[in-house]
Amino acid sequence: MALTKYRLGDLIEQCNERDNGTHVVEDVRGISTGKEFIETKANMDGVSLSSYKVVRPGEFAYVADTSRRGDKIALAFNASEHEVLISSIYTAFRVKSRLLLSDYLFMFFNRPEFDRFSRFNSWGSARETFDWNDFCDIDIALPPVSIQQKYVDIYNAMLANQQSYEHGLADLKLVCDAYIEDLRKKRPIEAIGPYIERHNIKNGPNGTKNVMGVSTSKEFREPSAKVNRDELSNYKVVKPRQISFVQTTHNEKVFAYAFNNTPFDIVVTSVNEVFSVDENKLLPEYLSMFFNRTEFDRYARFHSWGSARETFTWDDLIKVKIPIPEIAIQKSIVDIYNVYKQRKKLGEELKAQIQNICPILIKGSIEEGMRTNEA
Repeated sequence: MALTKYRLGDLIEQCNERDNGTHVVEDVRGISTGKEFIETKANMDGVSLSSYKVVRPGEFAYVADTSRRGDKIALAFNASEHEVLISSIYTAFRVKSRLLLSDYLFMFFNRPEFDRFSRFNSWGSARETFDWNDFCDIDIALPPVSIQQKYVDIYNAMLANQQSYEHGLADLKLVCDAYIEDLRKKRPIEAIGPYIERHNIKNGPNGTKNVMGVSTSKEFREPSAKVNRDELSNYKVVKPRQISFVQTTHNEKVFAYAFNNTPFDIVVTSVNEVFSVDENKLLPEYLSMFFNRTEFDRYARFHSWGSARETFTWDDLIKVKIPIPEIAIQKSIVDIYNVYKQRKKLGEELKAQIQNICPILIKGSIEEGMRTNEA
């Protein structure tokens, strides 16, 4: 027997609580398409928090704008024990019905089917949105709460395992950071300029089609803009073990760079800088560890210049000073850091697996609910 379908708007309600002065800037969060709250990328200097919305534990928030988000909707569930703040342009809501568990609803949102539905039902010209009225018109079939709880427990057990793994990652990264800080205190610092070489090799008409962008997560990625792969002759070549960086820092507030640790040439836009490292003195992996630190993001932002567009140029980069110990010491630090990166990659794969299992859990709960009705 089929389960009863409900209009989601009858089961949830908006929250519009604003900050009353009890929160701090560190409570402000952005919302990602990975369905989680993230550190805000907004410049919060001097910003009043009075207009920011409060998202209490057990409540949700989503971004109605679905344009340019990779066909996904940005939504998050506050599964923590602490309140967070979100921009007033975002929508916060909570479950109001005893027929629906909040954790179960989050599993429902975590499915690619929901992303496709929200994108298909988004409207607009310059900017497409999935507004609250459309959100509320979603139909959801609900098994009994006891069955919902059974599948939520499976999901939460997997999530707890993944979070435990992440805590171990944090400890490993702390070891790397402590090692670097110890070097900064005990070793003299040197400008990296003498040990890096700038390159401007163009791809040419018969070059590689392996075009990449440089992301704010400090790695190469598929280009975010449409690129004609038959017209890459003016693109710059990044050879194996070379580094490319984006000079502008005003958009994402970080130093965006990527290290080519593949055996293949990569091409990037001609406005990016490309350089190699003298590996007899400085390992590119060791240098990358410094670029990956939030302290270096702050340094690059502080030393960026410009009016309409702030840039951290080649001339700024060669003035960067770091401790440069013997290659053997650099390698030992890099080895620890590589273990961290490998485990971080496995953690991301585990997180993706948990997200991928949500459709299976929802399907299983509905089928069990239907069997229960038949009995």
